[in-house]
Amino acid sequence: MSRGLQAAWMLAKREWIRFFRQPFRVIAALGQPILFWILFGTGLHGAFRGPDAGSSFMTYFLPGTTALILLFTAIFATISIIEDRREGFLQGVLVAPPGRWSIVLGKALGGSAIAWAQASLFLALAWLSGSMSIGWHWIPMLAFLFIAAMAITSLGVLCAWPMESTQGYHAIMNLVLMPMWLLSGAFFPIPAWTAGQPIGQSVMHWIMVLNPMTYIVAGLRQLLATGPALSNTVSSNPISSSTDNSFWNAGIAQCWWVTCLFAVIAFGTAVWMVQRRQRGEFQ
Repeated sequence: MSRGLQAAWMLAKREWIRFFRQPFRVIAALGQPILFWILFGTGLHGAFRGPDAGSSFMTYFLPGTTALILLFTAIFATISIIEDRREGFLQGVLVAPPGRWSIVLGKALGGSAIAWAQASLFLALAWLSGSMSIGWHWIPMLAFLFIAAMAITSLGVLCAWPMESTQGYHAIMNLVLMPMWLLSGAFFPIPAWTAGQPIGQSVMHWIMVLNPMTYIVAGLRQLLATGPALSNTVSSNPISSSTDNSFWNAGIAQCWWVTCLFAVIAFGTAVWMVQRRQRGEFQ
């Protein structure tokens, strides 16, 4: 066990050093979401109608931008699995004495630490710009942020492991990961479900409600106090905590346990995937 933890720590440290030695990756992972936040936040301000009548789109989009930074950083961190396999480094790690679970733990911890640091830096910049306030809620928010980063990075490991080319991984990103973010309530509020509404709206509502990324964005929105007030909403309804009945939003307790469950399932499935023998490996 100790040998496996040491191996995981070295892999995580390698990911950290490797990432920050490539400044263009840092700029891309942090700069593009910030650009989205500024452009969409200012451009869609006049057409936005959210759960809180007093909020602007830039305020509403802040938690979604934070989740997008986690997603982009996880993608850039886990794509190194394909590069390591191509360069022969991964084969050397696979035949090492520590168990294969240490590979998943090292990659997930390294990518999560990078994503957490970049998201925290973005939130600090948002605070300096006056877009949010700082207070006691930052302590649980930073903890929630790391759990969310662990969940998304583990999902990235799960998607990257069976891929043999970066093109295939980008296809998965465009087909699965980006739609998960778009359908998380990050870009637009989730409409409430009502009996008798068109079937298309009902299907869209339940897709967004069943999306685990929805609870990451909703949790960040409430912990950052940029959405519905916690004191007025969490205790009233465990399923919907929005102050506007036309929109749906998860309660903070629900966001915590769904995000933790998402992280456990994603990490466990990634370990199971890595434990399986891949085509071309020695039996």
